[in-house]
Amino acid sequence: MTLIIGIVVVLLAMGLLLLLYGVQIFNRLVTLRNRVDNAFSQIEVQLKRRHDLIPNLVETVKGYMSHERETLEAVINARNQAVGGLTSAAADPSDPAAMAALAGAEKGLSGALGRLFALAEAYPDLKANQNMAQLTEEITTTENKISFSRQAYNDSVTQYNTYRQTFPPVIFANTFGHTQDRELLQFDDENLTQAPKVSFS
Repeated sequence: MTLIIGIVVVLLAMGLLLLLYGVQIFNRLVTLRNRVDNAFSQIEVQLKRRHDLIPNLVETVKGYMSHERETLEAVINARNQAVGGLTSAAADPSDPAAMAALAGAEKGLSGALGRLFALAEAYPDLKANQNMAQLTEEITTTENKISFSRQAYNDSVTQYNTYRQTFPPVIFANTFGHTQDRELLQFDDENLTQAPKVSFS
């Protein structure tokens, strides 16, 4: 009888330890997922800022570059696609397709802005425009913040994915609803950094 009680006590203790360990893994997964979501919200703020600056930029340059209508329309269309991509990604940042669409839309926007800034170099009056200089500075600052926020996001995603894939958390992850890795957010860094660096001084 004493042996049976001892076995029951050992089994209960092992079950309790397993339960506590499972709770610890669950809490860690939730913490890391929340960090990823918070990091994405920081990117979202900066991308919205970028998107909000673009209509002002187009409005400023169109008086000087009225015959560059195709370029201006390309910027507006790319901006609208980027806004749509951000809306979809913000609705579900865990959706790989939405994140890929966001990255593609932002890459397209960066390319369109790069072409706009390159054309603007040929307009001395535009380069001297104080509003244009201010917008360029704001866009440069915003691009830097986007880059920093994206790096923080990707670091959080890597940390979450690594923990989720390691043993023993990988055993519990699906049970706790952490069924897939989060996607890294890859933008076209070259376009992002080149476009705003055009000098309007």
